[in-house]
Amino acid sequence: MPELPINIRDLLHRRTIEGERVEFKAGWNPVAIVRTLCAFANDFENLGGGYIIIGQDCDTDGNPIFPPCGVNRDALDNIQRELQRLGNLFQPTYFPHLSIVEYEGKTLVILWAPGGPNRPYKAPADVTAKHKEYRYFIRRYANTVTVAENSDEMRELLSLTATVPFDDRYCPRAELSDLKLALIESFLKEMAATWLLLRRNCHSSTYVAR
Repeated sequence: MPELPINIRDLLHRRTIEGERVEFKAGWNPVAIVRTLCAFANDFENLGGGYIIIGQDCDTDGNPIFPPCGVNRDALDNIQRELQRLGNLFQPTYFPHLSIVEYEGKTLVILWAPGGPNRPYKAPADVTAKHKEYRYFIRRYANTVTVAENSDEMRELLSLTATVPFDDRYCPRAELSDLKLALIESFLKEMAATWLLLRRNCHSSTYVAR
């Protein structure tokens, strides 16, 4: 399983991640989780997607309650199988990154859902329904909302087709050997020279102002 790109303590306390990018779930709730995953995958505000933390309850204001309630380890295999099935229900398919971590003696399932490479995405409004009705979902502040048909939001969402924030792009075939040390060194030297120049100009401006 991939490692989280953020410290678990910082994530739970939302120290470096905006509140609208973190959703706490006390337990496995596939209907709500699929809607939120779809919203994070669409990344309407280009914030970098978001995180769903399963096994962490929250109060009425959305603040985490500690210690976490955790997830029964016997349920982990079923959750992973369900995620595989649910990911195939997205149009187009979408699979979040899954991490299982221990925190304060409890097991948490963390779904990291960056902006998807094939957005916009739509998902069933109710994955448990026999007849599934598909909807587009986005994040509005700290809430997951349905995008109304023929709305300005719908038109803007559709315009995001195949546009992913640069920081969220990845190449699944990339290897460590693809990194060119000479290019990295050249880039760092150029950045250092630029920083020194800016610093020198800043000092000169301050001196003249005096």
